[in-house]
Amino acid sequence: MFEGIPIISIIILMPLIGAVVTFLLGKREQYAKYVALGFSLVSLILSVLVTLAYAIEPGATSTGYHDGNGFFNYQFYESYSWIESLGVNYIVGLDGISLPLFLLTTLLSTLSILFSWDTKLRPKEYFGLILILEVGVLGVFTALDYFVFYVFWEIVLIPMYFMIGVWGGPRKDYAAIKFFIFTHIASLALLVSIMAMYFQAGVGSFGMEDIWRAGQTEFTKGFQLIVFAAAFFGFGVKVPMVPFHTWLPDAHVEAPTAGSVLLAGLLLKMGGYGIIRVAIPSLPMGADAMQIVIAVIAVVSILYGAMLCLAQKDLKKMVAYSSISHMGFVLLGFATFTELGIVAGVFQMFAHGLVTAVLFMMCGVVQHKWGTRMIPSLGGLSKKMPIAATMMTIGFLASLGLPGLVSFAAEFMIFASMFQIWSLWLFLPIVSVAITAGYYLWALQKSMFGPLTDRIDTTHVHDVSWYEGVPVGALIALIAIFGVFPMVVFQYIGPAVKVITALLPGGG
Repeated sequence: MFEGIPIISIIILMPLIGAVVTFLLGKREQYAKYVALGFSLVSLILSVLVTLAYAIEPGATSTGYHDGNGFFNYQFYESYSWIESLGVNYIVGLDGISLPLFLLTTLLSTLSILFSWDTKLRPKEYFGLILILEVGVLGVFTALDYFVFYVFWEIVLIPMYFMIGVWGGPRKDYAAIKFFIFTHIASLALLVSIMAMYFQAGVGSFGMEDIWRAGQTEFTKGFQLIVFAAAFFGFGVKVPMVPFHTWLPDAHVEAPTAGSVLLAGLLLKMGGYGIIRVAIPSLPMGADAMQIVIAVIAVVSILYGAMLCLAQKDLKKMVAYSSISHMGFVLLGFATFTELGIVAGVFQMFAHGLVTAVLFMMCGVVQHKWGTRMIPSLGGLSKKMPIAATMMTIGFLASLGLPGLVSFAAEFMIFASMFQIWSLWLFLPIVSVAITAGYYLWALQKSMFGPLTDRIDTTHVHDVSWYEGVPVGALIALIAIFGVFPMVVFQYIGPAVKVITALLPGGG
């Protein structure tokens, strides 16, 4: 379908062109949302076509197929020389791990623009920044050159900082600066690890495949351990893992709704993706030496995040802490070093992106309609907003892992893979299932059901608007579809994970 067409670059360019057009609208800023939605929608449609054209069992006839010599097998592969003197090349491609996240990026970006339809404050800049963020995330999920990867990684930092700092809540300055400091320090650790691999490999190229091939002989176990620790820290702060998670709740609480959706749905996935795309396959002996450390951090993040949710009175802050817990499952799946666990970890990223988008959108709806997100001040929302209450209930049930919804398959597989490796230690993270059910059902009962609250004026409260209901409804439909048919996504992820597990000590 796309033979000879640089389709990945076109998809990445669409939101970039859209951002430029949006910024140049001048006084016609009322058209910013239409321009942003149009360009983002084009990227979404093209990414869906790419997904449909992707060959699950690649061969010589696959579009832009490139055999990574045992590192990865890419499709829609593009490679162009950029800075020859430094060995920097613009290389992008998709495999079964990056493809679901690539599609998730275009989906959530488009739905976030639609959800923000009534934005009045500086709409040009607001929608333009969403498009730039989309460019950066798409680049991270497709870049196969470390230099290009890092450029896209840093691009994402800028729009999110301004979205929090300009359109955020009362403590937006504090939250934006804290977000910047944490993520920038992590980025520096990542840069150090990339430069260490580049110089140690000695091949004069930033290509991931080139450095990996040279690393088979040039990267000693001691070198891999040190560099993996730096890379794991750089990616782990973004996940975020305990104890480097404290920036996340503040950023979520103060960010506008679309900012929270993109932060939880996409930016956190960049951390998990970096671990499984860069850190583990490029430095397998270092990863193997730190396997228990990764597992312990994962379990602590799962339990600590869940326990903190029990103490929250702000709906949005509760969902923010739940993201720490649920992303801990991603780390735990990766830490098993098994095919089942890694497939489940990647699927958990995809599932969490869908579910957390619903939850943050509905927190935004509650804030917009009721003027507060504080659980003790709410109550009986279902009487005034039956559609919103239904959507929030489905989001909560999906997040706690109800069978038939998308999170269940991922979490069940992660538990199964952990049992294979560490047997009865499984009972530590499995406690979080009960805790998660507890805080979600408590919040649901207190905010959505029971007698109608008399702490706030509910006279003029109305149900979800069309631009709120359409994106949430679309996400709920996908949560149900992929919950019943998870193999639709597994069939893409599985072959790519087989390649990664073959790189690990003992072949996975």
